[in-house]
Amino acid sequence: MGIQAFTKTGNTVTFLAATSAPAAVQAVSATLGGNQYRIINTSSSVTVFLGYGTTAAEANTAASVVTTTSPAFPLLPGTDEILSFVPNAYFTGVTNSGNATVYITPGDGL
Repeated sequence: MGIQAFTKTGNTVTFLAATSAPAAVQAVSATLGGNQYRIINTSSSVTVFLGYGTTAAEANTAASVVTTTSPAFPLLPGTDEILSFVPNAYFTGVTNSGNATVYITPGDGL
C-alpha cells in the first residue's frame, strides 16, 4: 500500500492567535470520522499554543502557554504539519507575545 497524498475534505478555517485566544473555530470534514488536519502557522517568529477539542469551550480552555504542563499543542513558527485530532474539532490558539495567523484544513493522508 502506497502513501496517500493529503486530500482536502472540508473548508479551511483560520484565526489570528494573540496573547488572548480568539473564539474557537470548527474545522468540519465532509467524510465520516475524518480526523486529520493540515495546520499551518504562518508566523516566522511566533510559537502558537494550539487549543483543540470537541467543543469550542474545550478548545478555548486548552489554549494556554505551556510553562510546565498543558493540554495545548505547540506550533513552532513556520509550521506546516498534518496532525490527527478528534473528528470535526474546534481550534484556537494563544501566543506568549505577538500574533500569528493559523490555517487549518480537514483532510486525509500525508
